[in-house]
Amino acid sequence: MVDLHVNGATINYDILGLTYWMLNRLEEIGRVDLDNHERFSAKASHAWKHNYLDRPIVDEWLEILKQVIQRVWPNLKVKEHQFQLNVTHDVDRPARFGFATPVNLVKSILGDVIKRKDFSSLLLGPYIRFNTNSELHSKDPFNTFEWIMDISEQNNIKSSFYFICGNTDPKKDADYTLEHPAIQQLLLNIHARGHKIGLHPSYNCYTNPQALMGEFTNLKKICKSLGIQQDVWGGRMHFLRWKHPETMLYWNECGLSYDSTLGYADCAGFRAGSCHEYTAFDPVNHKVLNLKIKPLIVMECTVLHDRYMAIDENPLEVFLELKEKCQKVNGSFTLLWHNSEFISTKFRNIYQGIF
Repeated sequence: MVDLHVNGATINYDILGLTYWMLNRLEEIGRVDLDNHERFSAKASHAWKHNYLDRPIVDEWLEILKQVIQRVWPNLKVKEHQFQLNVTHDVDRPARFGFATPVNLVKSILGDVIKRKDFSSLLLGPYIRFNTNSELHSKDPFNTFEWIMDISEQNNIKSSFYFICGNTDPKKDADYTLEHPAIQQLLLNIHARGHKIGLHPSYNCYTNPQALMGEFTNLKKICKSLGIQQDVWGGRMHFLRWKHPETMLYWNECGLSYDSTLGYADCAGFRAGSCHEYTAFDPVNHKVLNLKIKPLIVMECTVLHDRYMAIDENPLEVFLELKEKCQKVNGSFTLLWHNSEFISTKFRNIYQGIF
């Protein structure tokens, strides 16, 4: 692959061209072979078909390039990176019962009674629903925010919490609004503990720049009214919906600092071939954007839920192997774990094992 000689070195491989192709997701432009949420899936990707989705292949290529550069120009200093664990939480449902409509409340209770033979929610559900006022109820099973922040702080990490700030699909979007006193108190609690707040645009925002701008404006307005200030605002699309490069351009036009959508729902791994943050680039108009891309490496339901990978035996190993691969290239292991996915002790133990 690399030939070293007196005058330098010859790399018999187009590392920069392949890096450009992967980071800028050229294979996704204009695709119509999409899943039921109109997403480009892992199984349609070149990386899946050629068995390298589980490798940060761009970072591996650039490490080779770095070694060649240092061999040819030993006095040249190359920027060094440090591994980071980037823990994020999409707040789809901050409460299981607290904001439920009467119909959804009944559905949740019946599901517990009929499917899980759990009768506790017969009383607990209505009680929480009608006692969620100025703050989330401490007994609501999805109210795991204090626990999440405790775990992060024990590991010297600041979590990022991404909130839905609008509604473009009543069936897919949140049952809460930022105007509710309990949500505003949650925002204050997160900010007071030094964690980060971000945007989780509603279901159809990925092709609707006006809705995206409206939701971002709403988030900033509410935060400003609460005295919450941040220098950096970013987030992730709901359901990981992404049309490339349009969605990226909308994020840039809205003035958001970063996006962390670029990961697959159906399989964990390195969608962009990298676990490093990088500057977004418009591959159609050939323009550098003011947006940073923070690739998503793994979402908890991708590994654990039946509709995706459904890893039942040693699922923690999947997370740890991906984390180790990020560590080897001094990248960022960006993890998405929803606040509503900590009901079982098993899931909590897996989560804690990642740190």
